[in-house]
Amino acid sequence: MSDHDYPPNKDQSPVDGDKPVDLTEDDRAVADEIASASQNDEKKEGAKKGDEDKSLRHERQLAELNDRVLRLAAELENTRRRSEREKADAGRYAIANFARDLLGVTDNFERALHAAGSDDTPTSTEALSGIVDGLQMTEKELLSVMERHGIRRVFPKGEKFDPNLHQAVAQIPDAAVPIGHVIDVAQPGFTIGERVLRAAMVTVSSGAGAKQDEDAEPGARLDTRA
Repeated sequence: MSDHDYPPNKDQSPVDGDKPVDLTEDDRAVADEIASASQNDEKKEGAKKGDEDKSLRHERQLAELNDRVLRLAAELENTRRRSEREKADAGRYAIANFARDLLGVTDNFERALHAAGSDDTPTSTEALSGIVDGLQMTEKELLSVMERHGIRRVFPKGEKFDPNLHQAVAQIPDAAVPIGHVIDVAQPGFTIGERVLRAAMVTVSSGAGAKQDEDAEPGARLDTRA
């Protein structure tokens, strides 16, 4: 026997590589705990990764929503500025069409004044007649322009008094005009749409005189208050 040859331990049997090692119950319990711990670690890692993915999705959604809010705020601000500008332009140029139509009336007045000549120029009857005709045509054109823009002239001679459109300056007896009707128009009125620009100044008939006033039924007296 050489110096390096040792006899086998009498308490230890040789190990067979092909024969499985029998584990005790304690060994199996330890192995199960190790396997369970490994599975728990894997689950924790998976949950952590899932939480990170979910957090990234939330951050991405939040960024998209923030971008949409900023875009909407910018659009609203642009719309507000555009509305204010359009409102200002409407107030500034609303009368532009009316003023443009009045240019023709202004031209007619200028022609009438030119036909009248200077103060030192003698005016013949024919010239005066032409001036009057020109002024009448100018007035007709002016009223036509106003009609096109919704402005109506109120000249209620012979019509029944309407306190919403007329203002009575006098009330006189007139047998030829029914009571409560307009005898004469001192100043015509004007309306635009349903609104009164100026009430017509009128004289109203009180009937045939004192006798008709006595025969009139109570309440027949005209109320001229506008």
